[in-house]
Amino acid sequence: MVEYDSAWQEKYRDMIMTPQKALAHVKSGNRVFLGTGCGEPVVLVEALVKNARNLADVEIVELLTKGEAPYIDRQYAETFKVNSFFIGGNVRSLYQEGRGDYTPILMYDIPALLKSGQLPLDVALIQVTPPDSRGKMSLGISVDIVKSAAENASLVIAQVNPQMPWTRGDSLVDVYDLDILVPVDVPLIERKRDSVPEVTKTIAQLVAALVPDGATIEFGLGTVPGFGRIPLAVAPYLKEKADLGIHTELISDEVMELIESGVVTGRRKTVDRAKVIGSFAMGSRRLYDYLDDNPLFSFRPTQYVNDANVIGKHNNMVTINMALQIDLTGQVSSDSENGKFYSGIGGQVDFNRGAARSSGGRPIIVMPSTDSEGRSRIVSRLSPGAGVVISRGTVHYVVTEYGSAYLRGKSVQDRTLALISIAHPEARPQLLKEAIEAKYIREEFADVEGKFVVASQSFMRTKFLLKDGTEINFRPIHPTDEPRMRDLLYNLSRETLYYRFMSHQERFGQRQIQNFVYIDHRKDVAIVGVLPEAYGDEIIAVGRYYLDERSNRAEVAFVVRDKWQNKGLGTFVFKHLVNIAKANGISGFTAEVLRNNNRMQAIFNHSGLNVTSTIEEGVYSYIMDF
Repeated sequence: MVEYDSAWQEKYRDMIMTPQKALAHVKSGNRVFLGTGCGEPVVLVEALVKNARNLADVEIVELLTKGEAPYIDRQYAETFKVNSFFIGGNVRSLYQEGRGDYTPILMYDIPALLKSGQLPLDVALIQVTPPDSRGKMSLGISVDIVKSAAENASLVIAQVNPQMPWTRGDSLVDVYDLDILVPVDVPLIERKRDSVPEVTKTIAQLVAALVPDGATIEFGLGTVPGFGRIPLAVAPYLKEKADLGIHTELISDEVMELIESGVVTGRRKTVDRAKVIGSFAMGSRRLYDYLDDNPLFSFRPTQYVNDANVIGKHNNMVTINMALQIDLTGQVSSDSENGKFYSGIGGQVDFNRGAARSSGGRPIIVMPSTDSEGRSRIVSRLSPGAGVVISRGTVHYVVTEYGSAYLRGKSVQDRTLALISIAHPEARPQLLKEAIEAKYIREEFADVEGKFVVASQSFMRTKFLLKDGTEINFRPIHPTDEPRMRDLLYNLSRETLYYRFMSHQERFGQRQIQNFVYIDHRKDVAIVGVLPEAYGDEIIAVGRYYLDERSNRAEVAFVVRDKWQNKGLGTFVFKHLVNIAKANGISGFTAEVLRNNNRMQAIFNHSGLNVTSTIEEGVYSYIMDF
């Protein structure tokens, strides 16, 4: 345990002042920085506002504060001007009314901005622990850009609070690097958790399915009006995972509970192994007590936590950040809503870039499909005033309550179709119409009997050359294949039918055959191997997978017309399905295979994938991870 210097107030009495005397050092025209989040020095802020009658034109600079923000009251309009790097709920009304200044900047770049003198700070108001015997004090739950502000401000006034936890890492300042000490003993601000809407829970479960064992996680800061902090809502659904790591800005109660569950060990981290890395904390008093001198945690400044190079060194880095709107080409807006600034860029770009560099990394963007008024958040064109935070070229996964779309490396047409398929069902027909008008997709993409069909991605097309020189073309199945699909099914042998459907089925109704050809090609992918004939293509092979979005694995099945079997087509179909599934961000396949179906078992067992199988009542259950 940390041993504080019990005589510190006597030892440093020349530096100690009351809040009122300390804040009298702030002059008109000064630029004043406020400490971040729940570490905001509220006593100093109150003293600053009480001194407002003696001040004019004071610029308050903040990253994100959680106090009551009395300085935004209209009566102080001539005294205080607020400039935020990230707009929090306590000051949002100021920006909605057009009375605040918002500085859009990557979180990683803020310390350099302060150090360069481009945004010089006259005063920094921060909060620290009491000093130990060496004269060292911890910035506690707010290290982030606070350390940089304290290092670069002309005058540093510190609220010294024994209720601030001592956090380990790069969180210490020397008492002699501060100018004025204000002793207080007050509770820290606590962040209360709101109830989680069902839509948010659904999104969270879909995101959790994308997180592999051994991943390192970042939970983004953003909120979505009416849906809360969706990234943090993912945490409870990760408790079935193993050996997760944490490298994130915000440490919260959700993170603490994930650690307590035993899921977070950090054993597989390639950077800061076995350490939980964060830059600030917001939560309950129980969280703050948990953090106090806890060697598991390492609090680091923003220039380390948000460094994309550091983030990218982690294997399987998964970053979860929210969006407010996405257009059909993949442009992400997350700092503005309905033409008004809502939050900020924060660390979203930093972590998105880092995860993209990570081996096995997965940058994930989350949002509900509609806003509080029922309007689609997936749009053909961003709303006027909506700013692009993540460019279309750097988006990987997008998740709504209707599923996940994988956009990396996809053409505009393919990403358009993928995003429409996870939009609200009522919005899809209009989005399809607007996409055709915008020339994002071709005119032949339209509703089939009221069902939106996503089809014909170019990467689903390929060829297979048999040893005798016969060329088989593979393409997505299409609704016009219905009669050819019927012909295939009724020409399969009883054995082949039994192995494929695990029953002695000999009749297929129209609805069942339509279900083979009317699919969305995102969750349910079907490809056909065809030979050109005078009357049209003859289907000789069919491969399909059905995605379970809660596990992010897909059930795979395929069949080859009898006279074309034993020519390598089955293996080729399976490998092609694997490539398609990988391109769609799917984690693996599952399959059910009869004990006597040796050929299918051989394809799976020699696939080169990570294969496990169990047998029960004559049926093998396969799990194959990519």
